[in-house]
Amino acid sequence: MNLTIPLRESGTVAAPSVSPATLPGIGALTAHPGDPSATAAASGIPTSRRPRRSIPKVLEPLERWARDSRRLVGTSRTPVRILGEEYSLPRYLYVGRKGGGDLQRIGIFATLHGDEPEGVLALGKFLQTLEDHPEIAEGYAVFLYPLCNPTGYEDGTRHNRAGVDLNREFWRQSRHPEVRFLESEIWMQAFDGIVTLHSDDTSQGLYGFVKGSVLSEHLLQPALLEAGRYLPRNHGAVIDGFDARSGIIHSGYAGMLQSIPGMSRPPFEITLETPQQAPLHRQVDALVAALQTILVEYRYLQAIAQNI
Repeated sequence: MNLTIPLRESGTVAAPSVSPATLPGIGALTAHPGDPSATAAASGIPTSRRPRRSIPKVLEPLERWARDSRRLVGTSRTPVRILGEEYSLPRYLYVGRKGGGDLQRIGIFATLHGDEPEGVLALGKFLQTLEDHPEIAEGYAVFLYPLCNPTGYEDGTRHNRAGVDLNREFWRQSRHPEVRFLESEIWMQAFDGIVTLHSDDTSQGLYGFVKGSVLSEHLLQPALLEAGRYLPRNHGAVIDGFDARSGIIHSGYAGMLQSIPGMSRPPFEITLETPQQAPLHRQVDALVAALQTILVEYRYLQAIAQNI
């Protein structure tokens, strides 16, 4: 199947329940007593001496869909050099069945913080859901960026190997290649929507940030509701230092991943946060449910807008 996506200037399906044993790379993500990484952490050995997590292993489900799916039509790996070592930043493009208008372009970004692998695992499961229920992605071109911080993922650290929090670097003339690549993608792809996946080890429930289009909150609210089938929501008045209402925050940190500042018609922008202390498989299920809800609800809202 040869599809080219050019550059340019209600109801949801229950996500299949997963158990930790079925998640790819799960053994590499959880330290057990006697594991070298657990021993290193307990003894205070610097993280650079811990065994590195396997990038090929965590990307294996996405690579399998890239081989087998007729709808996963584009895979690219942009090479970057980080502290003298060669890495690549993967991007996958899933094109749904043609809808009634132009394809809506959605960018989904995960693992900006290397110690938050929930997002990359959820994207593998999300692709399985799209394959099983292709109507969810009808009318969409979904761009997946599953491993935005490869060195942080390998090391199991929030920051990249240069010691930088990449999610405070966007649109601030960052010199870091991971940020520069993602900024170029946001610029060139002209997304209609941007979703970023995170987990928070200080929260006891789901929540999210909204920016950009006024539609953002109208998409996040049902997404949190659907994800609530798997995890509770954080209803605190203050979350992560920001005022919140029903798990929704309207501000955010300077330098967070977002669309180009100052756009007259910005895309919808949503950051989903799962409680990291919850079971990993429940976080994955919650993120998959939220993502499919966003696609279904956005298509519905676009259809209403066209008929007004």
